[in-house]
Amino acid sequence: MTNQNVVVSDAKSGINMAITVAVSGFSTAAQKPPAVPGTYITISKKKLLQNLDINSGTRINAWVDSMRASSPTHIKSSPHLSDHDHNSWTMHHPSALDMFEQITNASKGKQIVMFLDYDGTLSPIVDDPDRAFMSDQMRATVRKLARYFPTAIVSGRCRDKVYSFVRLAELYYAGSHGMDIKGPSKGSKYKKGAEAVLFQPASEYLPMIDEVYKALLEVTKDTPGAKVENNKFCLSVHFRCVDEKKWSELAKQVGSVLEGYPNLRLTQGRKVLEIRPTIKWDKGKALEFLLESLGYANCTDVFPVYIGDDRTDEDAFKVLRERGQGFGILVSKTPKDTNASYSLQEPSEVMAFLRRLVEWKKLSLRRQFRIRRRLEEMKMSL
Repeated sequence: MTNQNVVVSDAKSGINMAITVAVSGFSTAAQKPPAVPGTYITISKKKLLQNLDINSGTRINAWVDSMRASSPTHIKSSPHLSDHDHNSWTMHHPSALDMFEQITNASKGKQIVMFLDYDGTLSPIVDDPDRAFMSDQMRATVRKLARYFPTAIVSGRCRDKVYSFVRLAELYYAGSHGMDIKGPSKGSKYKKGAEAVLFQPASEYLPMIDEVYKALLEVTKDTPGAKVENNKFCLSVHFRCVDEKKWSELAKQVGSVLEGYPNLRLTQGRKVLEIRPTIKWDKGKALEFLLESLGYANCTDVFPVYIGDDRTDEDAFKVLRERGQGFGILVSKTPKDTNASYSLQEPSEVMAFLRRLVEWKKLSLRRQFRIRRRLEEMKMSL
């Protein structure tokens, strides 16, 4: 059990009070990230800068190769998988829409809790991250979803930023890859107590993050298309609009800044490099914390469902597999190594799945109501 700083916000007075609470099972001690394939770049700083050099003008370092591998452009242009390989992947990660009945059967008698990534899941991936708007139809769908299930948005974005996109006060929000968590401010029957609780395990890193943000802005200012985003407890360097010939240069720029900050680590998402504190905290830890906050830490009758499209969502998928509860759904048009159990191809399929889930729950409640009414009528007739 470890002590964590939690900020309790009094909605009436607007005053934030910092308190320390004991949180079981969560450690935020700074340490080297675990060696999980495909999740962390574990090259030493010295070796990283050496690897960033281009040999003979054609060979680039493993980091830039990884940047290429994550590029949707390269995914589309890469050789097609054989039908056998594709079918094998689909067999192990079938469509959540096709397997909907099996999924709902597995959840019977349990409380479904929904966890949703934002970019690429609720909204399409776009060139300008500031314009990753969700559709009105998706917002209406998520609003209905939250009426029937506790629902959280878990994103690498700054919590305030993702809230400005979603604009639903009845949800839980976990920004900065789970390092900035806030419960619903109103309208949720699942909310615990009258206060909105903020959980921010990386607060001590804020001055360092701001310092690195300014440094990255400076070193990348002459790289066309590069965009540095301050997500409060982590930073994102978007290279979606950077000419591929400039990727090595951009990688050197980021590496030169990080060389002086051993307490920060580098991870990678879809066309984005992300800098985070070296605390042992990720979207999987955020999922566990939110389940505990909802009172489901050690329950066997909870059924968490996590939907996401990014490498960082794999931490949550892995947690669900290890817990043996619920399942993860990967949003992807192409086969990928994943701990998710099911798949959906794009946000439109995510919306279709969420709508079916809402309709299934409504029918279940109606059925339960009819059964209760019949039982009451039978009692009255005796």
